[in-house]
Parts: sequence; C-alpha cells; structure tokens
Amino acid sequence: MPQVTYVDHDGHETRVDIPVGENVMRGALYNGIEGIVGECGGGLSCATCHCYIDEDWTDTVGGPSSEAEAELLESASGEIRPTSRLSCQVEITPALDGLVVHLPETQF
Repeated sequence: MPQVTYVDHDGHETRVDIPVGENVMRGALYNGIEGIVGECGGGLSCATCHCYIDEDWTDTVGGPSSEAEAELLESASGEIRPTSRLSCQVEITPALDGLVVHLPETQF
C-alpha cells in the first residue's frame, strides 16, 4: 500500500498506509488525522478537506482535477496556494507512494 505523510500546521508528521483507489481525504479520516474534516464525505460540495500538496509532489499529483474543484477551493477558509487541492479529489495510485500533504491551520 502506498504511504502518505500528513503534516499538520505545527509541523507534526503522521505517516499512514492508504489503499490504491482511496483518496487522500478518506485516508486521513480513516486514520484519525486531525486537520481534514470532509463534511460532505467527498461529494465535492464543500472545501473542508483542503490541503497543500508538497512541492516535491505537485508535478505527480497535478492541479485541480476539475473546474468544480477549482471553484470550491476559492471558498476554502485557509490560504489558497498554487499547491492547494481538495484531498477528496486526489486518488491514491502506486505512483503516489511517499506523497506528502500539508494541512491548513483550520478548515472553517
């Protein structure tokens, strides 16, 4: 299983295994990672799973997957950066083994 490292706003790192086909949001929720809320359950109707893809991974992960994701990112409560993504839209693949995501200070 690919490993993903979540880095909270204070710099604390938590590394977890996430099955291929899952997404970064559910990986956080299933493993009790604070900082990802996912109010809509991954339905692409909120922005409470906002994260920042580590700069070393931006080429592999890419930018917003759709116009809807890009629009929702505009409503995220945290600072929007070029590496911002909704974690529900980042599907885990074997190529993402070692992925690092940074979490904003708040989702509200």
